[in-house]
Amino acid sequence: MGVNLSGIVPVENLSLEDLSGKAVAIDAYNAIYQFLSTIRGPDGTPLKDASGRVTSHLAGLLYRNVNLLEAGIKPIYVFDGVPHELKSQTLAERSERRSKAQQEWEEAITEGDIERARCKATQSSRMTNEIAESSRILLTYLGIPIVQAPEEGEAQAAYMASTGQVWAASSQDFDSLLFGAPRLVRNLNITGRRKMPGSKVYRDISIELIELSKVLEANGLRSREQLIDLAILMGTDYNQGIRGIGPKKGLKLIQQHGDLDGALRALGESIPQAECVQDIFLRSEKVDVQDMEWRSPDREKILDYLSDEHGFSEKRVLSALDRLDGRKRPSKKAEMPRSQVSLDRWV
Repeated sequence: MGVNLSGIVPVENLSLEDLSGKAVAIDAYNAIYQFLSTIRGPDGTPLKDASGRVTSHLAGLLYRNVNLLEAGIKPIYVFDGVPHELKSQTLAERSERRSKAQQEWEEAITEGDIERARCKATQSSRMTNEIAESSRILLTYLGIPIVQAPEEGEAQAAYMASTGQVWAASSQDFDSLLFGAPRLVRNLNITGRRKMPGSKVYRDISIELIELSKVLEANGLRSREQLIDLAILMGTDYNQGIRGIGPKKGLKLIQQHGDLDGALRALGESIPQAECVQDIFLRSEKVDVQDMEWRSPDREKILDYLSDEHGFSEKRVLSALDRLDGRKRPSKKAEMPRSQVSLDRWV
């Protein structure tokens, strides 16, 4: 889930058209989890093919990427590598929560409580090797570049944004800012009217742009290191925070005492391996990506894969792909280095 900085970050709302011509590195697992959670039946059952394989993510990847490509956006999906050992506890806790949610979903189905079943189902989504691999296959057939991160996908996407390989990183998590993304795009895959988890309230969700420089300026922070120190006080995927410290209280402590060490001394507290967590955000392993290309979707392979193999409606798949015939062509002066990307193949 990452660190929740929503109370202290300035946000600019965007439309898809505002991102036309721009390359965006998308945290693949983050996006796929969104599709697995939201694309379900009324009782929370995920979409499945005749063989019982989950296909919710494939539907999301097809139709949302058609929207992005049609708008002239250039998506790149970055897949997670090996997680840092400090994240093992967080991953174990998430797995336990998902198992509990799965059990509660099954109980709600038995009891006929459809509303509760839907709520619990969204919390039970799991990434499997099969889901990850099928996502890669479809993205490849769509002609969308894929990047394999050595460690965190968010760190790799943030690095690509910080070096100008892409215009922005896209994730729901604010951790992208901690990893150094100068621009973070949120809600790229979940725009529209959405029902809030655990309630009957609906609200409109827009694409959000958050700029690291504006976050630091708005909060009187001198550096990304101070933002990282704030996050560590609150607690991250790699460490337990100090009880009772949220974004506003943590920010005040960093503003008053300058850094994490000063804040901890004032509180009379300690955080084990804090320096290691700082190092994860500042120096995670990344790779330089060369020769990213966007190709024309392979209609025949997409149809074979989605319709023949997974039972998608051929008519609906073709209808989606037909929309790309009239999509916007990005300017040759796209906002990323020409040496990094060959735009001649973008059609």
